[in-house]
Amino acid sequence: MTSAAAHSATRASSSSISPATRRSILLLSCATFSSMVAQRICDAMLPELSRVFAVSLAQAAQVVSVFAVTYGIAQLFYGPLGDRLGKFRIVTFAALGCSVGSALAVFATSLDVLLLARIMMALGAAALIPLAMAWVGDTVPAHELQEMLTRTGLGSTLGIVCGQLLGGLLTDALGWRWAFAFLVLLFGAVGSLLWGDLRRQQRLAPAVAVPEPQAPVVHPHFLKQAWRIASRPWPRTILLLAVIEGAMGFGVLAMWASHLHHALGLSLSVSGAIVALFGLGGVGYMAAGRALIPRLGQHGLVLLGGGLVGISALALAYIPHWGPAIPASLVGGFGFFMFHNVMQANATQMAPEARGTAVSLFASFLFLGQSLGVVLAAALIGWIGSSAVVALGGGVMAVEGAYFAWVLRRRDKN
Repeated sequence: MTSAAAHSATRASSSSISPATRRSILLLSCATFSSMVAQRICDAMLPELSRVFAVSLAQAAQVVSVFAVTYGIAQLFYGPLGDRLGKFRIVTFAALGCSVGSALAVFATSLDVLLLARIMMALGAAALIPLAMAWVGDTVPAHELQEMLTRTGLGSTLGIVCGQLLGGLLTDALGWRWAFAFLVLLFGAVGSLLWGDLRRQQRLAPAVAVPEPQAPVVHPHFLKQAWRIASRPWPRTILLLAVIEGAMGFGVLAMWASHLHHALGLSLSVSGAIVALFGLGGVGYMAAGRALIPRLGQHGLVLLGGGLVGISALALAYIPHWGPAIPASLVGGFGFFMFHNVMQANATQMAPEARGTAVSLFASFLFLGQSLGVVLAAALIGWIGSSAVVALGGGVMAVEGAYFAWVLRRRDKN
């Protein structure tokens, strides 16, 4: 791929991705959408949960942090399971299982029961994004991988938009329980569609079916496999950066709606809608990614992406009026997903011989970082205020983008 124009002109004739594979990737994108909706749907409802259950904002934020901790730990199991039993199969059953946890959340009578429901939801949702990424990495040729990850990432990006938007709207209009009722229907529908596609794949002859990895795959003991990956310098760098990205990007993001609600007096619906534009900015990057990837290169993408997040967070933290928060959230989302797409592409290539385990390790570190970020941000708000917390998260992302760009340049030279 030498240029965006050349790629566009030859894509239809040169692409080796079959229609069956494209259909499966679309369904996997629906699964990643559902996973991210479940992950972000509580962001805008935190003040309401704090009021309903008579707890502090930091305690209410456990519905986010507990989800992220469980999500991260579960990766350690789903990676090897996907490598052994089939990634698409695991994604299918995990999506169906998420409906159970969502139903429990609908009927939760205390914060403890809601936390249990969130744990159950996370156990299922944990499989969806990393195994979908790994399946695409196994199936799509290397020269089309980053573009296809950009496209499949559209599902998770739209999930951020809908999760934050619906969390606020449904909580304000009907009550927080209806947000989880929506998740019951969503996971049930997506899981059913995945099940139908899985059965279609199983009916087809091996030569026609959408393939699982065709290269020889070695399956040593999981701990040995994980250690083999993490002991290499480059995977270790990616995993460390994933922790920071999770904490400062996804983690602090959970506080944005609460900051707008308390600092500017906006309703939960409006706060959630403004923060949902972060995801819409990500959709903008998905549309522009095919042109930007060859022009900026990976180092340019992470440098500019981190800088945009930093500037946007600084603006959102200290604006006296809600108006500038709209472009700030949009630009922040565009920059964040510019950075995150490069992280995903590098994660899928850390260890091609054990891609499911490698990508799951990446997701584990990313969402363990998110849980750390949520807990840290909620605690710091009481000390330094929400404005400083939001600005700090963006500043660290900008520094991380500059460092990652430097590391990528150095690696390219070697």
